[in-house]
Amino acid sequence: MSRLAVMRATTTSALLLSLVLAACGGGGGGGATPTPPVDNQPGLTDTTVYSSAADASLSGVVEAAAASTQTLTANGQTISYTATAGHLIARDATGAAEASMFYVAYTQPGADPATRPVTFFYNGGPGSASVWLQLGSFGPRRLMTGVPDTTAARPFPMIDNAEHLLGQTDLVFINAVGCGYSEAIAPFTNRSFWSVDGDAALFRDFIQRYLAVNSRAASPKYLYGESYGGPRTAVLARRLQEVGVMLDGLVLQSPAMDYNSNCGITSAQGCGGYLPSFATVGAFHRLTQPVTTDLAAWAAQARVYADQVYAPALQAWFAQMPTPTIWQPLADLTGLPAARWQNSLNVSADDFRIWLISGQQLGRYDGRMKAALGSALAADGDVSSTWINDSFATGIATHLRDQLGYRNNSTYVVLSDAINFWDFSHAGRPLLDTLPDLATALAQNPRLRVLAFSGYHDLATPFHLTETDLARVDATRVKIRNYAGGHMSYLTDETRVAQLADLKAFYANTLALRAAADLRPERRAQQARAAALIPAVDRAGTPQVPGSVAPTNEKAFQVPLRDPWVPPQTMRAR
Repeated sequence: MSRLAVMRATTTSALLLSLVLAACGGGGGGGATPTPPVDNQPGLTDTTVYSSAADASLSGVVEAAAASTQTLTANGQTISYTATAGHLIARDATGAAEASMFYVAYTQPGADPATRPVTFFYNGGPGSASVWLQLGSFGPRRLMTGVPDTTAARPFPMIDNAEHLLGQTDLVFINAVGCGYSEAIAPFTNRSFWSVDGDAALFRDFIQRYLAVNSRAASPKYLYGESYGGPRTAVLARRLQEVGVMLDGLVLQSPAMDYNSNCGITSAQGCGGYLPSFATVGAFHRLTQPVTTDLAAWAAQARVYADQVYAPALQAWFAQMPTPTIWQPLADLTGLPAARWQNSLNVSADDFRIWLISGQQLGRYDGRMKAALGSALAADGDVSSTWINDSFATGIATHLRDQLGYRNNSTYVVLSDAINFWDFSHAGRPLLDTLPDLATALAQNPRLRVLAFSGYHDLATPFHLTETDLARVDATRVKIRNYAGGHMSYLTDETRVAQLADLKAFYANTLALRAAADLRPERRAQQARAAALIPAVDRAGTPQVPGSVAPTNEKAFQVPLRDPWVPPQTMRAR
C-alpha cells in the first residue's frame, strides 16, 4: 500500500484546511483558528490559487491528492485501477522545497512494487501540460479525435481506452512548473525552472519523491517524453542515474533531440531532413508521381533520394555553386510543383504547408490535415492543433473534476508562455543538443534501451531527422518505429494499435534484460536511501488561507502550440 496519505473519498477540504492551518500556526495573526467550511463531496477540493506567471510562486503547500477506484471496460474485460490526482513537493539535494508538482497516476492495486513497472509521462513545449499523452495515448481514458478527419463533433467524447498500457505498467503523468496546476514554491519562482537543466533537475527531484513516498524504488522504471519531452528525457535519464535511480527504458515520442539540426528552429540549417516527410505528406494527398499506396516503400525511396541526391545539391546551393536540375524529380517525389523548387531549393515546412495545395493550409503537427486559408481552423496557423485544443482543455477539466474527484478553481494551464522565457542553452551551446546526454545515459546503464516513435506526416519533428539524430548513439540499443500519422501519431486509430503492440514488446524485452542483470548494487543503494526519514505527507512554507489570494483567471492556452520552436529574440541573442 502507498505510504502517501492521499485524500480519499471520505476526505474533505476541511481536513486539508486543518493541515494548512496547523502548518502555519493558525489562520494568521494571534486570533482563534477559524472554522473551515464543510465540503461533503468525495475526493479533494483544493482551494489553492495557482498561477503560471513567470515570477509567480506559492508561499507554501501541503501535499494532498484525490484517490479513487476506477474501472475500465475494453476488449471484453473489466479491470479496476486506482487513479490519484494531486501534488507532491519536489525538493533539491539540500532539502529546499522547489515546487508543488501536479500529477495524475493510474496504478494497479495490490501489485508487487518490486516487479510492477512504473512509467513517467510528460509532454514538451516547453510549457506544455501532459494532457496530450494523458487523454490521447495509452492511459485508461481517451478522447476520440477522429484524426486526420475534421468532421467529428466537438468537444470529443471520452471513452474507455482499448489501447491502454495498464496491462504492462503503472502510469504517472507529470506537469511541468507553470502548466497544469504545478507551481514553484518561494523563494523560487516558476521561471527558476524554465531552462534545459533546471527543468530536468526538477523532474528528477519530483520522480525521486514519487518513488520514495509510494515505495517504488525497487520497481522497473521508464520515461516517456514527447517532442521537447524527448530532450528532457535524455537529460533527465542521465540526472536520475547519476543519483542511483537506474532506468529500464526510454520512450521518445516525436523527439527534438538536437535543436541545431532542425531547420524549423534555426533557419541557417538546410531542410534536407524534411524532404522524406514532404514526400509522405504529398503521397497522402495523392499529388506525387506516381501516386503510391505503399507508405513505407515511398518513405524509404524518399530517404535514399534525400541523402544521396538532395543533401549534396542543397549543400552546393548554400555555397552558391552550380546545382543539378533536380526540380522535376523533387516535384514528382513531393507533389510540390517544380517551379517552387526551381525558385528555392531549400523549402521550409511552413512554406510547404501553404504551397502544396492552393488555397489550403496543411497541419504542422499532422500534414494530412488541411483547412481553407481564412477559415476558423486555419486562423491560428496550424489546423492540426486548432482541431484538438479546446476539446483537450475541456476534457481534462471534466476528467479531473467529475471522474477523479480533484477540484480546483484555477485554470488548468494546457500551454503556458514558458517558451518565451526559456533558456535553451545546454552543455556550453546556445541551443540544446541532448544526444551526448542520451549516449551518457546508455553508457551509465548497460541494460537501458530506447524506443523512438515518429509519424510519417509530422512536419514539426520529421521522422528522417529523428533517424539521423539518433544514429549518433549506439544503434544496437535504440529501436525506431515510424507510423502513419503526425506528431501525436497515437491519435490515429490504427497507429495507436500498432504503437501499443510495439510498446508491449519493448516492455517484455527490457524486463527480460532486467531479469538477467545483477541488481544487487542497485538494491543496496535503494536500501540506503530507504533508511532516510521520508515524510508520508510533506509540507513547506506557509500555505494559502482560503480566500486570501485573488483568482488568477488565466488562459488555458497562452501561446500557440508550436513545439519545437525557439523565440526570435532567443535566436538573435545567439
